[in-house]
Amino acid sequence: MSVLVSPVAYNEKIKLRNVIERFLNSRVHNQADYMIVDDGSDDGTTEMIAAYAQRGVKTVRHPHRRGVGAAIRTAIHYAREHHYGILVIMAGNDKDNPEEIPFLLQPVMEEGFDVAQGSRYLNKIGSGGDMPLYRKWATRMHPFAFSLLTGHRLTDTTNGFRALRLKLFDDPRINLDQEWLNTYELEPYVLWKTVTLGYKFKEVFVTKIYPPKQLGGYTKMVPFVSWWSILKPLFYLKLGIKK
Repeated sequence: MSVLVSPVAYNEKIKLRNVIERFLNSRVHNQADYMIVDDGSDDGTTEMIAAYAQRGVKTVRHPHRRGVGAAIRTAIHYAREHHYGILVIMAGNDKDNPEEIPFLLQPVMEEGFDVAQGSRYLNKIGSGGDMPLYRKWATRMHPFAFSLLTGHRLTDTTNGFRALRLKLFDDPRINLDQEWLNTYELEPYVLWKTVTLGYKFKEVFVTKIYPPKQLGGYTKMVPFVSWWSILKPLFYLKLGIKK
């Protein structure tokens, strides 16, 4: 199956350059295509990505910022339209290691899993990087709530580093094209559907690195507002408010 690796980014000129360079120098470089979704950046990110076009880096740009969920949706639609078999989503802010992409691909390509979800908490030591305390709390609380509501134990449901078999989205019960999924809701929505509809799902240990604040900070998530965005799909779907 052909593989597309797709970071999504908004105003990540500094960190995204390192993301691209790390991928181009990785062992996966010759085994997968690479397409960045630029979610309406206005800080020079767009021009920086364009400078890598001759090295095979593709890009799709939103004319204005729509949200990380909308950016991931664009990546999924692009991958399906171009007949890829597997999509790997990773962060555009340099938190994920491209050398670990094969760890996610193996369960999907060789073991028949539909989704391979990266988890920084899968082993006993954990590898959450230099996270502030409130982020550590949030990344532990979400999988607890997810596991409780679905009846399936997961350890890291907020980790955006994952591999998806694209046939998953042939299922009409998985409707990505809903406006309420535009920000942080889409990722837990896809995980919920994967688990509750009986698709094969596996967590895979990956590391996570939080870049120093002087490089632009470690996240664009806003406490409470963004947390509700990742929590509400669990309640909406459990209560049947949304499909």
